[in-house]
Amino acid sequence: MEKGKFLKFFLVIGLVTLVAMTSLFVLGCNQQGGGSEETAQAEEKEKPQKTIRWRLQSYAGASLNKHVVENAIEEFNTIADGEMVIEVYAADQLVPHGELFRAVQNGSVDMAVSDDESMGSPADVAKFSAYFPAAGRIGLDFDVLWEHYGLNEIWEEAYGEIDGVTWLSQGSWDPCLIASNKPIRSVDDLKGLRLFTSLFNGKFLEEEFGVTPVVMPVEDVEMALQTGSLDGVSWSGITELHEIGWADVTDYLLTNPISGAWSGAWFVNTESYESIPEHLQQLLHTTIDKSNYYRLHWYWWGEAQYRATTDKFEFTSIPAKEWTGLEEQAAKYWSQFESDSPRSKRVIEAFKDYQEIRRKAGPPYVSD
Repeated sequence: MEKGKFLKFFLVIGLVTLVAMTSLFVLGCNQQGGGSEETAQAEEKEKPQKTIRWRLQSYAGASLNKHVVENAIEEFNTIADGEMVIEVYAADQLVPHGELFRAVQNGSVDMAVSDDESMGSPADVAKFSAYFPAAGRIGLDFDVLWEHYGLNEIWEEAYGEIDGVTWLSQGSWDPCLIASNKPIRSVDDLKGLRLFTSLFNGKFLEEEFGVTPVVMPVEDVEMALQTGSLDGVSWSGITELHEIGWADVTDYLLTNPISGAWSGAWFVNTESYESIPEHLQQLLHTTIDKSNYYRLHWYWWGEAQYRATTDKFEFTSIPAKEWTGLEEQAAKYWSQFESDSPRSKRVIEAFKDYQEIRRKAGPPYVSD
């Protein structure tokens, strides 16, 4: 073979070999993920995502908070598995309780659990929260009102008109009893009593029965009961009285409820809520439902347990004939709110409709 042809042959062979080796190298790199689009996407998915963090403040003090929200939120955080964490705070820890609604609205707090009225809600339905007098006998009555008498829709409508806050759910808590250091055995015994109480419950007791409602920070109540600055509290049922310690500084418990249950709600900052994925929104609703259920049976358990076993109270009661009169007075009290707004009228109509159904149904929906 001529020398020139020989060299040309080997150059071609070398070039083919180089191309082949380069192709194999590139293929190997792709198989190992060294530039593959699919591999890059997979690696991106494997990177830890930034945890969503919320802050929740409730109306409850530290000892009660574990039953109000902490246990449920702990489960939420576990199931969310690092994707989202909700930090729980007791009343006044982040902001004063009366400013809590505004704090949720401006986003300094992401979520709140409270009655509408005490946290400073501007909604026209806020007054019907907490212990609005005699709207039901037990917690289930309040759940029925929201779920079956249109109050869910009314609350969604009311808060749909307020920027920055989304109302998520209503729940019922414990009955409102009066714990005092003076015995109450008739309606007349209520006159002049200085009671720590919520706004509309206190307004009702003042207008109809001469009670003197007293407003003060919750942390000052125990000392006020011990010094005689307060005669008692119209604030909770017997379960909560034991849980927070007020059972230790009062002597008598009136078993007739001023209201059959407390009504509270769950609120979120709208922007915070809308920014989380749909599956976390759904998990939040499921968590709230479980929390509402837990409190319903935990409070109901305690009302029986402590009445049966406590040695901290002497129990008193107002005769049924007098107490029926009090319930009739409550219905008259409702009427003054009917003209506040068309929505307020719808709420009162729901109360009255359900009261009439309970009356026709008889015990246990009404007193014997």
